[in-house]
Amino acid sequence: MKHTENAPLSLVSRLTGALRGTVTPPGDKSISHRSIMLGGIAVGRTRVRGLLEGEDVLSTVAALQALGAKIVKEGDVWIIDGVGLENLMEPTSVLDMGNSGTSARLLIGLLGVRPFTSFFTGDASLCKRPMGRVIEPLSQMGATFMSRAGGRFPLAVRGAAEPTSITYRLPVASAQVKSAVLLAGLSAEGVTTVIEPVPTRDPTERMLRAFGATLTIDKTEDGADAIHLQGRPHLTGREIIVPADISSAAFPLVAACLREGSKVMLMNVGINERRAGILLSLQEMGAVILLENEREVCGEPVADILVRGGALKGVTIPSSRVPSMVDEYPVLAMAAACAEGPSRFIGLGELRVKESDRLMLVAEGLQACGVAVEIEGDDLIIHGNGKPPRGGATITTALDHRIAMSFLVLGMATSEPIAIDDGRVIATSFPKFVTMMNDLGAKIG
Repeated sequence: MKHTENAPLSLVSRLTGALRGTVTPPGDKSISHRSIMLGGIAVGRTRVRGLLEGEDVLSTVAALQALGAKIVKEGDVWIIDGVGLENLMEPTSVLDMGNSGTSARLLIGLLGVRPFTSFFTGDASLCKRPMGRVIEPLSQMGATFMSRAGGRFPLAVRGAAEPTSITYRLPVASAQVKSAVLLAGLSAEGVTTVIEPVPTRDPTERMLRAFGATLTIDKTEDGADAIHLQGRPHLTGREIIVPADISSAAFPLVAACLREGSKVMLMNVGINERRAGILLSLQEMGAVILLENEREVCGEPVADILVRGGALKGVTIPSSRVPSMVDEYPVLAMAAACAEGPSRFIGLGELRVKESDRLMLVAEGLQACGVAVEIEGDDLIIHGNGKPPRGGATITTALDHRIAMSFLVLGMATSEPIAIDDGRVIATSFPKFVTMMNDLGAKIG
């Protein structure tokens, strides 16, 4: 299909047979972002293998280069010569975060406590996402902000010259907000504490320790996790191997579940229990998923995942699972649409403030494909009848990569093709998605 750079890229997914093959999904996006950021503010050289080279992570790379870090790629290794936290330079131009909410929130945390002014912007989707969640705690630490209504981009932050360490209790379960406060705490004298009543993804804590920070975790009286970071540590460069991203692995994983007779092996996938809710949820639906060669790589649990296709049943997923699979609900909804009986996903309010209102887009897209769907408050109810839906719709992606990929997965099982209005955004997290899926037997183009 002929395509020009600035024109929408329409993609169509068609019914396929069993999927077979062995693939390695792209590197973990969360770990990739943090390896670049911490490598850039550490002293010495950091070498990263397996970095996700999607547009989101490349936005982080460009930002750290603008702050003075030297970052180059040699072969399959990214080499970062850090400048040290105290030597970050004031950026001479606006930092463009593209579509990356992770880049935006974490870098606001990092720069909100440096003694200079930084300007942030992003694409149309990111400029709709509120940054108030990080503005509030960073203001307590001494940062000052100017932004559009609701704390939206474009945004300017004047960093605190003498940032104050704080104790901050997360009002919502958010690994990004937690990480922003911890990164800000690196520049503050004393101990910065983040209290999270619901455990969230922990790559920031693991990687801070790996680079040399003193970070401890204990329990509050009400059972919440209290994460304590000693400020102004000496961070030093290190070797990092990035495991495959379970959020990206979820797409071939679900696709294989939907096509009877499929047998797919996903190599070197991170299975951190705070990230792996999708595996438990699919197993509860009856999916045949086996973990092989379980091991630890650079402090992260990793395994090879074997999945076989077969019948699925509807399930109820509790709200307590949201932090461990918040990005995987769209593709899990595709599995529910093909399952026998109703599925209820509880407490999905967080999906309304991602790259798009994912809750609404999933419901509208499934309805257009012939699926009975309801939204009750923040719950999503999908009525499956044990076979794939009709399909035959063109899905509005609203610049959301996970919506795009999820409906392309569903199109592999529906009797009529499913199209998406613009596939360009897939490059933010999974640049080789179409190639990898087609190698397994998909018909996307």
